[in-house]
This record gives sequence, structure tokens and C-alpha cells, in this order.
Amino acid sequence: MLLEFEDRLSDLACVERVWTSHSERAGEFLSVATTNCELAVTRYRGETFLTVRGPETSMTAATCPAGGEWLGIRFRPGTFLPQFPPSVIRARQDVTLPGAAKRSFWLGGSAWEYPTFENADAFVARLIRKGVVAIDRGVQAVVNGEPMALSSRSMQRHFVRATGITHAAFRQIERARYATILLREGVPIVDVVYRAGYFDQAHMTRSLKRFVGQTPTEIARATRQLSFLYEPAVDAARRLQMPGMELRGGGQVTLHR
Repeated sequence: MLLEFEDRLSDLACVERVWTSHSERAGEFLSVATTNCELAVTRYRGETFLTVRGPETSMTAATCPAGGEWLGIRFRPGTFLPQFPPSVIRARQDVTLPGAAKRSFWLGGSAWEYPTFENADAFVARLIRKGVVAIDRGVQAVVNGEPMALSSRSMQRHFVRATGITHAAFRQIERARYATILLREGVPIVDVVYRAGYFDQAHMTRSLKRFVGQTPTEIARATRQLSFLYEPAVDAARRLQMPGMELRGGGQVTLHR
């Protein structure tokens, strides 16, 4: 296996997942499309740096070195850093922040210690208090399927500003991630078509090749290392009430393949 992942839920409603990873060897993996903004800390050959990432609107082939270590703080949709608008940093236009010292970096005019897997929640809470991280409650309401007083046009502007993508793109990406989870769990392709809400198998294949970089059969066979996949994608699908989706209740299962 190229990459090993460990992850946990967060005590903060604005954080979807905290994860850590390390590479056993150098190699290439498929970075699957995602709807979230994220803070990622890289440790490699004695150097440490933090990168602000935006949503990924398609699959990208990426490489990792042997012996690298990473920490990720993945925000829920609608949570972002105003200094780095999601529409500017989307599609792998990441921003790596300058280091302040060996254990700290510059952000928002202040030096911050690099977060750890254990203190990531406290770190984000401090960023929120300082106004470095913003939360658009309207976007969270849309994702949760809650009624809004704004017009659909106003809400779409809010959504694009806070996520960097349209609501339609959000649904497409979440659907593809959900289908990928089902396929990796061994659900037959014909059943995934229905449960993920695709028109037919050809529709699903086009979507997965765009957002995951593989066909349904290739995904099911686990022929390539994929980036971090986890069950909250299913929760997002439930909130979006995608037609035809049959969702399992309760538990959260993370895929480490």
C-alpha cells in the first residue's frame, strides 16, 4: 500500500474530518474530486509546512515521496479562510504558507504553531475566534436541506463564495464519492447505479472517470491508490436527498485503500 491513513471525527461542527497519513514508498495516486476546503501539514526530510487547499473539481494524478507524513483538517462545506477564497484555490491551486520558525508558520499576520492530530480542534477554534476561519451558515443550511429565506439566486452566490463551486457541482462530486465508497465495499455495479442516483451505468461511468479517474470496474478492483475517502460523503448525500439513493444508517466507516 502506498499510503496509510488514520482519521477521527471532530468535536467542531465546522470540521468534517481530521486525518493523518504516511507514505511507505514513493509513487503515484489518484486525488479524487472533493467539495471541501482543507488545511494540510506536510513533514518531509526535517521540513514542515502548511498548505491551504480548496475543492478539487476533477481527479488529478498526484505523487508522494517515500517517508512523507501528512496531517489534514478537512472543513465542512461553507467553512473557509476568507484570505484564500475557495474559488481562487480550487482545482489544485493550493497556497503553501510561509514558515515563521521551525515549529510555526505565518497566517493572518500572526505566527501559529503547526497543529497536531490531537490538538487540531483547539487549533481551528482559535482560528475561528481570530476571524481567520469563516463559517457561512447559509451554505450549511442548504447542504442540510433546511429552508432558507434567501432567493435561489442569492443562495447560489453564497454557495459559490463559500465553497468555490456551484451547488450542482457539489452534488455531482458527492454522488461520485458516494458511488466510489459503495464500489469499494463490494456493492454490485448495477446496484450502485440506482443507489447513487445515476440515470444508467453509462452515466455513472462518465461521472466516475471525471471525478475519480477510473471506471466502476477499476474502482471495485482497487487497482489504484485513491486519496482519502470516508463515510461523511454519504452523510452529505443524505442531506442533499439525491434521488434513488439508498443510505445505510448510523455508523461511519472509513476506507483505507
